[in-house]
Formats: sequence, structure tokens, C-alpha cells
Amino acid sequence: MEASWKEVLKHEFTKPYFLEIVTFLKMERSAGKIIFPPGALIFNAFNQTRFDKVKVVIIGQDPYHNPGQAHGLSFSVPAGIKPPPSLANIYKEIRTDTGIEMPVEYGNLTRWAEQGVLLLNAMLTVRANEPASHAKIGWMNFTDAVIEKISDQKKGVVFLLWGKFAQDKQVLIDETKHFLLKAAHPSPFSVDKGFYGCKHFSRANELLIQQGATPIDWKLLTP
Repeated sequence: MEASWKEVLKHEFTKPYFLEIVTFLKMERSAGKIIFPPGALIFNAFNQTRFDKVKVVIIGQDPYHNPGQAHGLSFSVPAGIKPPPSLANIYKEIRTDTGIEMPVEYGNLTRWAEQGVLLLNAMLTVRANEPASHAKIGWMNFTDAVIEKISDQKKGVVFLLWGKFAQDKQVLIDETKHFLLKAAHPSPFSVDKGFYGCKHFSRANELLIQQGATPIDWKLLTP
């Protein structure tokens, strides 16, 4: 994990729940279970977005559970993997909201992360083909601590909370210091119930500009 996050989260790594996560993942691998994302990418969100650079937080639930999709950034997939339905719906809203043409066949959001968008899943691992299979192993203790550290130690961060799961994290955020934008989840099951038309991408940039911060360029540059 990148050094600034190691410092901010140093007390979490020695807590019993975190040691239990490590033990559980070792047991899963010993039992022949396939875990996504690959080990080197479990903390990819933190490595791509340093703590001091965080300007926007997008909270997902758990990693994609199909082969080749998860690479440690919420809603993102590696280059060469077609955007899953929720990401495709995010692209549609960006086009409508900002006029930016998004790539149909490209879903790697690393460029956002490099600009200060923390793409945080609440659970950082999942068993292959078993969604939410690691929901109860302790990861939410860790990622809740991440949200609290951002809330406590930073100011003016824009949190994009899509769907009830993400919105339940609202209690961890000091709303006197930060901005919360809430909408339905971009999943095909709920996208028409308040995600389309939320204008979160332009609104997030307006809030950043008001603070004198550089807005996010939501455009993705395909290889």
C-alpha cells in the first residue's frame, strides 16, 4: 500500500479483525479458492490515489466476481474488458450530464483515480463467481475506517453515494466538512429510479471549483 495510506491506517493493520482477514484469505487460497482481484491489486485504489490527493470518493460494494474483471477500483475493469452494465450506465449519465463521449469498449477508470477519485469498494476481495462471498470477513471494518479517516483528516471531499448500501456510509462522514451527493445505484435494476439525471459528475466539479480545487476530467483516454 502507498506510503501515505500506510501512515493514516497504521493502527488498523494490527487490530484483531485485520489479522483475521489475512488469516481467512490465506486459508481460502490454501483450499484452492480463486480470489479476485489478484493479491497485488487488492489495495490498488489506495496505490492509485494518495491520501493527500483524495478529492472525490465513489463507494462500491464488492469487486467483480467474474474472471478478468476486478482490479481493485470500484466499478472499473482492466483495459480489454468490456464495461459491465453498471459502468455502462455511469457512462450514459456522464454523456448526458457533461457532453463527454465515453468509450463503449473501455472500462479502466485509473485515469480518474490518478486525479483524486478514490474508487473504494466496501469489500476488497471476493471469491470467484460468488458475489458478496467475503462480505463478512472484516473488510467493512477496514473500509469504514478509511471513510472515517478521510472525514476526520480532510475537508471538502465530495462523496458520491449511489444506492442504499453506499448511502448507509453517510453516518461515517462529517457533513459539516464534506459534500454528499446521493442517487440510486447505476445497476440496471435501479438506474431509472434516480441515477439517470443525477448530474453528479458536473455537480462534483462545481463543488471542487468552489473550493479552488482542480475539477475532475471525466474523459477517458483509450490506449
